[in-house]
Amino acid sequence: MINKNQAIRILNSGLHTGADYAEIYIEEKDSFSVTVENGKVENSAVRHSCGAGIRLLNKLQSVYGYTNEVSEKALTKLIQNLSNSFHDKQVLTVDKLVTKKAKNISQIEDSFSNINDKVIIDYIKSGDETLRNVDKRIVRTNVSFMYSISKVQIINTKGFNHLDYKERGRCGVMCVAADQGKIETGFEGPGASAGFEFFEKNIDVKKLCKNVGEKTIMMLEAKECPSGKMPVVIGNGFGGTLFHEACGHPLEASAVSRNLSVFSGKIGQQIASPILSAIDDGTIPNGWGSNNIDDEGNKTEKTLLIENGILKNYLIDDFNGRRMNRKGNGACRRQSYKYEPTSRMSNTYICAGKSTPEEIIAATKFGLYAKSLAGGQVNPVTGEFNFGCSEAYLIRDGKICEPVRGASVIGTGQEILMKIDMIGNDLERAQGMCGAASGFIPVDVGQPTIRVSEMTVGGNGGEIK
Repeated sequence: MINKNQAIRILNSGLHTGADYAEIYIEEKDSFSVTVENGKVENSAVRHSCGAGIRLLNKLQSVYGYTNEVSEKALTKLIQNLSNSFHDKQVLTVDKLVTKKAKNISQIEDSFSNINDKVIIDYIKSGDETLRNVDKRIVRTNVSFMYSISKVQIINTKGFNHLDYKERGRCGVMCVAADQGKIETGFEGPGASAGFEFFEKNIDVKKLCKNVGEKTIMMLEAKECPSGKMPVVIGNGFGGTLFHEACGHPLEASAVSRNLSVFSGKIGQQIASPILSAIDDGTIPNGWGSNNIDDEGNKTEKTLLIENGILKNYLIDDFNGRRMNRKGNGACRRQSYKYEPTSRMSNTYICAGKSTPEEIIAATKFGLYAKSLAGGQVNPVTGEFNFGCSEAYLIRDGKICEPVRGASVIGTGQEILMKIDMIGNDLERAQGMCGAASGFIPVDVGQPTIRVSEMTVGGNGGEIK
């Protein structure tokens, strides 16, 4: 970290390049990760990283660089390397800084800095043993745990010296099952912005591993999914992956400000079913994707994106907000000091509705119940997507029937939003990592159970007649 006088001199060196804004982002991070694979501790690593990034803006131009050496000399030299990007004369200076310590929205009861690594290793080894005993067809098990402790300093020519502290932890459970040439993979990865107490109180690792193993075996034994157009009921929690990818990314200012989103210029217009509202909330205590402040130093917010089908807002960082004549709303994020920040999601979810999950299933004569979604592909410009289902069943006469494997759902984000005709009251969030221009960041996806009146379902089980 650097002191105020050093920061002022560095910032003014940035403004001497002709920039109208300069920002220093300093990060010090301690992280730990361990993996137990097939009963053996295979990987265990402790890492310490420290570095700084410099961002200079001039109107709609941006330049960024970073260094592992955090000193006035190194940061001033970095600015000199960036100085050829701008040619305007200096018109601004900064002469004082106000220190603002970010208020921690996530209470840490049992900091990872106080936890013996053996406690964590014993925790995941007990889960791995449970997972290996589920079924002989499980040929590979992998149970991991990681945590990070970060100290961040953000100093900018707005006159602020922001100080932030955060901890995150995550447990990952993966297994591979194989039988008669078929292979199935299962995964769950609960996490939180919290200390180890979150896992001790909320995550029964043995139960978690048992559920992952049993689900994987069930899908291994399942028949291939039929294909065709049909109603699709999408489960809560990880079902929110579809909204995150097909609708959330096109609401980020990095795409909207350049007219690269299907939702550009549509504030105030109906883009979804009248029963649907959606939120991005970076202020949820202990949320995996929560932050005290964003990576520009702005306080994180709870942003109403869609209300009763009407587009209300975008996720905006200060820089892309320049193109939109809008201020940032706390949505600027990055993986580390090595990445230039931009607009990103935090904890993004579809709001709870009025129906019960049972009512939604009962109202569906025939269709697909996609209880959980896996990875997929999305074109942010057109909104077209293709997602695989990690757990899926056929619905017959209003009842959940046989599981099916190899199911995928295909469509466009704007089309699916309009076809959601039932929303459950069972909102749940799930944890994941989101990759984009500013690196991989922790995010929550979420939704209640929803029904899409018609979607294209892909599968190798033959066409529905």
